[in-house]
Amino acid sequence: MATKIRLKRLGKIRTPHYRIVVMDSRAKRDGRAIEEIGQYHPKNDPSIIKVDSERAQYWLSVGAQPTEAVVAILKRTGDWQKFSGDDSPSGIDEQPAPADKLAAYNRALADTSDAPQVAAFSAKKKADEEAPKAEEKADEAAAEDQAEDAGAEDKADEDKAEA
Repeated sequence: MATKIRLKRLGKIRTPHYRIVVMDSRAKRDGRAIEEIGQYHPKNDPSIIKVDSERAQYWLSVGAQPTEAVVAILKRTGDWQKFSGDDSPSGIDEQPAPADKLAAYNRALADTSDAPQVAAFSAKKKADEEAPKAEEKADEAAAEDQAEDAGAEDKADEDKAEA
């Protein structure tokens, strides 16, 4: 039986997901597979490639012919180099850690102007809620001080009047 290693399409219209499968070469694109040996999710960032290397090596060794797309995927995982004896690098790069968006935003603000740094939104919200409370306490304290001063002046005036 002529077998092929190819992609079986799954997913929605604009979000395809593929399974890397071994099929009879005469079967439909999404038909019944002999074996599933991997997954490929191109829309994720970074795209997800999972291949069962042992099973891929087995099917390549017994003569299954991969399609061009599958060869490209196998080159990325390094399985094609194992099969063909090629010494070229596999091509998978480690993904950098995602950057802190708030820090990048603050750096951009610092570069463009002398504007103050922006704090996290939740911290800013808490500070905004605490600010009116602090102002009310300050206003109450100032009013009490004025009342005490006025009371002290009245007593001083009364003492002068008696003398």
